[in-house]
Amino acid sequence: MKKSRGILSLILVAALSVLLGVTTIHGLDSEGMGAAKNINLGLDLEGGVSITYQVKGDKPSQEDMDDTVYKMQRRVEQYSTEAQAYQEGDNRISIEIPGVEDANTILEELGQPGSLYFIKHKDADGNENYTLGAEGYVLNKTIDELKANGSIVLTGSEVKSATAGTWENQQTGKKEYGVDLTLNADGTEAFATATTEAYNNGNDTIAIYYDGELISVPSVNAIIENGQAQITGSASYEEADNIASTIRIGGLNLELEEISSKVVGAQLGEEAISTSLMAGAIGLAIVCLFMIFVYLLPGFASSIALVIYTGLILLLLNAFDITLTLPGIAGIILGIGMAVDANVIIFARVKEELSAGASVHSALRSGFHKAMSAILDGNITTLIAAAVLWLRGSGPVKGFAQTLALGIVVSMFTALVVTRLLVYSFYAIGIRNPKVYGRVKEPRKPIDFLGKKKVFFAISIALCLSGFVVMGINSARGVGALNYSLDFVGGTATTVTFDKEYTLEEVDSQMVPELEKITGDKNVQVQTVKGTNQVVFKTQTLDLEKREAFESYMQNDFGVTEEITTENISSTVSSEMRMDAVIAVVFATIFMLLYIWFRFKDIRFATSAVAALLHDVLIVLAFYAVARVSVGNTFIACMLTIVGYSINATIVIFDRIREEMKNSSKNADLKELVNRCITQTLTRSIYTSLTTFVMVAVLYVMGVSSIKEFALPLMAGIVCGAYSSVCITGALWYIMKTGKSVKVQTASKAPAKQIEDSKSEKEDGTAQNNAGQKTAKTKKKKKRKH
Repeated sequence: MKKSRGILSLILVAALSVLLGVTTIHGLDSEGMGAAKNINLGLDLEGGVSITYQVKGDKPSQEDMDDTVYKMQRRVEQYSTEAQAYQEGDNRISIEIPGVEDANTILEELGQPGSLYFIKHKDADGNENYTLGAEGYVLNKTIDELKANGSIVLTGSEVKSATAGTWENQQTGKKEYGVDLTLNADGTEAFATATTEAYNNGNDTIAIYYDGELISVPSVNAIIENGQAQITGSASYEEADNIASTIRIGGLNLELEEISSKVVGAQLGEEAISTSLMAGAIGLAIVCLFMIFVYLLPGFASSIALVIYTGLILLLLNAFDITLTLPGIAGIILGIGMAVDANVIIFARVKEELSAGASVHSALRSGFHKAMSAILDGNITTLIAAAVLWLRGSGPVKGFAQTLALGIVVSMFTALVVTRLLVYSFYAIGIRNPKVYGRVKEPRKPIDFLGKKKVFFAISIALCLSGFVVMGINSARGVGALNYSLDFVGGTATTVTFDKEYTLEEVDSQMVPELEKITGDKNVQVQTVKGTNQVVFKTQTLDLEKREAFESYMQNDFGVTEEITTENISSTVSSEMRMDAVIAVVFATIFMLLYIWFRFKDIRFATSAVAALLHDVLIVLAFYAVARVSVGNTFIACMLTIVGYSINATIVIFDRIREEMKNSSKNADLKELVNRCITQTLTRSIYTSLTTFVMVAVLYVMGVSSIKEFALPLMAGIVCGAYSSVCITGALWYIMKTGKSVKVQTASKAPAKQIEDSKSEKEDGTAQNNAGQKTAKTKKKKKRKH
């Protein structure tokens, strides 16, 4: 790079930094487009609309309620991945959608979830089930009669998805609008039979009936056997979208009616947001100062890149309309840790080259080149996990995956493009003294990590088993294996109407501490209802004694005279959502294993990495059991963060082992090689863990109680991830690698004496070879003397 180009690059980076700063604070236009204040926040940080539905008719079964709650959850996720649906009482379902203040608009778009049916035109006797009148199609029979005569083809529960579509007519070239339908296995079979019958009857119709009226009566133009159908003929995209939305909403086992809607405030309040932002800023400043202190000029370049990373993340959260919640903050923190990680890998390589006597330019070029594979493999592995979690997960898992994937992509860009550009620009303008590119130290003597593997394994096994032991003890004591929050097990929602309007901060400071003692719940969730004096308190399930104590406290201390209403509520993380999360993690683990196997050409690397992930998850689970930290939505985010963080650290060590094996002879001592590789990457492991730990620790120190419960196990996980990467993964791989060699020798079934003779011959050959080398060296010395 020429000097002029270096100056221009620095000016452009400075301009980008200023632009991102201005955009983050004020936005790009008068309406604040792109500003941090316009980022969509979840219910925990901002609040939104709460709508309560009641089941029509008799009391439903719990199986139907669970199924309906899950499907409603999938419906409301079209507004936000952080929307929630949960059961309230025996026959009510509440949904909460963050970032929305107009309940009427949501009700119009979401509709009134009713029953959906696909109906044959004629029954078995040839009588018409519906006819075309002056005002359109009307049913001639009741739904019960249609069910009895076998005219119901499908119900809404057999429709997997319905989306509006636009396509071009091949003959006329005009745009056409319609609905794409996807059916489940049962629906596919039933629809194939029905469309065959309708098609053979001269393109007969199959009507779609929803909530008392026929919404569409399309003709059957083909036999549909694959479960993929199109409803064509809509006059506009809006009409097609309305039909698709109605079909999606109608795919419920129960018919619902809306009984109340309200705008609720944030669960954590403005203090949680302000302290989180302040903690993030302080943590980022500490990390930047640390990088400058350790790596000098390159550290300064990486600090600028980190600031740009933060600005880009905030800008892209706006651009992609991502809802930010507490789990989302975890994804961003992990992204910062990975951005630091990439820089540490690069600069550690640069220092190694400088220590070996290379010039600054050569060291920079070699450092970036050698670090590339470790950075790409580590980030791509985590990106695969994020992609699978987003595709297969739901709710908080999907939200976490979005912010994690965004953070990974941006961190790679800032590390490999921005940092590189800055470092080469500084070199181009004349800053070429090796001393400013890192303190050169003598290579560290390899630490014998493998020699202590039995101790490490014993510690790990003890820690993993301790979790199950403590959970067993907790269950025996009757307090539950883990301290599940109402997110997982449900609880009680108590609505109190005060004589004046309280802010969330006033409720948190004046009421919550005492309520925690009365209810025995350390994580009381509070929501204010906008425009009223009502406050909703969500706690673990309260028995009659605790409910009475709750009411007495409100009446005696705050003069509450209005009736206090209580309802049991289900978990916001349903069993189906939990299953989705488990399946997503399993799939993510499998894909990570396959990628590592493909890249390293050795399944032992992959199995070692996955075993370490399981190790970290079990130890963090043990921490939750021992410390009795609440297990809720943030638990899922914490576990996913540990998985992403740990695999990245492991990949760096494995990448160094792979590199050293390529450059070493076949007779190299494998144990010494592994110890050397772990030692060479030890600085990276410590620095990356330290910087990420600092970010979370500041969040813990400054955060409100719910944020502390999130940050504490995350800190334990970061320490555990660093420990497993350094002390466990290399040892596991070494055992599997050497164990394979032992099996090969055993399979040969060679006599013991033959093996000993072979060893003696090998040792003799080695001794002769060494002697030959010494003789050659002696001859060279004699020549030099002459």
